[in-house]
Amino acid sequence: MDKVYLIISEGEMHLKGGNRRYFEQKLISNIDKNLKDIGYDSLYNDIGKIIIEVDDAKSEKAIEALKKVFGIVWIRKAYRCEKDIEVIRRLAIDLVKEKNLKGTFKASSARADKKFPLNSMELARDIGAAILTNTEGLKVDVHTPEHEVYVDIRKFAYVSVEKHKALGGMPKATNGKALCLLSGGIDSPVALYMMAKRGVKVDAIHFHSYPFTSLQALDKVKGLRDIVASYTGDIKLYSYNMLDAYTAINQNMNVSYTTVVSRRIMMRVAKKLAHDKGYDAIITGENIGQVASQTMYGIKAIEDATDMVIFRPLIAFDKLDIIDIAKKIGTYEKSIEPFDDCCSVFSPDHPQTRPLIADVKREEEKVDIDAIVEDIYKKGELL
Repeated sequence: MDKVYLIISEGEMHLKGGNRRYFEQKLISNIDKNLKDIGYDSLYNDIGKIIIEVDDAKSEKAIEALKKVFGIVWIRKAYRCEKDIEVIRRLAIDLVKEKNLKGTFKASSARADKKFPLNSMELARDIGAAILTNTEGLKVDVHTPEHEVYVDIRKFAYVSVEKHKALGGMPKATNGKALCLLSGGIDSPVALYMMAKRGVKVDAIHFHSYPFTSLQALDKVKGLRDIVASYTGDIKLYSYNMLDAYTAINQNMNVSYTTVVSRRIMMRVAKKLAHDKGYDAIITGENIGQVASQTMYGIKAIEDATDMVIFRPLIAFDKLDIIDIAKKIGTYEKSIEPFDDCCSVFSPDHPQTRPLIADVKREEEKVDIDAIVEDIYKKGELL
């Protein structure tokens, strides 16, 4: 069996009605890009299912690449045969023996070709009975089986005993453009990943305060960008130095407002970049109650600085849940490298946890905020 067929189960695209073809074409394009370096023989649609023909020797690498494609929920490694019940039975039995399956199993089937003489339930019973009769060491468990023998009837018949979970979500770059505030912490890379998983094309904006923050801290952020980009595709990273802003705050304002005022400045800079580059929204890794600036009052005061839509995909997550996702996508170890970002370096000892917008604005009136924002923005870099 030199050739195998990878059957793709899509996510929510069946809900898209008349737009489904657009999302499927995007998914096919993304699959093609992810498999370009591995190579495959053909990619085709067999009565509503995307199927990829590939050399068996390349199938493991192909499956691993497909696991990183947003929009795919499951990948089945299958073998193709004629739509003849005897041929299907024999292939199913041979696969069970070849893979040396033991323990519990169930047979299941789908029948897109309604002309096939057996319906799905009849076909599953037939295949299950044939396996029980012709193999040893297996018994049926339809509720929690260790193995599943799956038959899919389309233009061809496909038999599979191998199923791999993928990421789900929506195909990348199908749902607008957004700009994510990317720090060196655990949360913001996860927020970027989660919005990209929903089909948003996400680029990143990072604020530092070199030389008070190190070049290693900047390299850390680049590394986080690169890790997340392995799922999302290229991520532009814009970098801005906040040192002058922190200097103005510390010299002229009540320092307890440092965090909230600096975050408002970041929002203003992000808004200017978004307007200039055509981004539709801003994304943050904010999480209610996690730190002093992320109280309800703090978030409200920071949001007041911009009229843009702000997405906070982690707002109600427990920290351990965020860490679990960071570990899963590979950003966690990079995030905990000991290089502080500017928010950490200039964090006051006693930050305001209930900042009122009127009080924050009074503090901002002590400096020329617009000039500070403009100066920061014009010195930005694309890394």
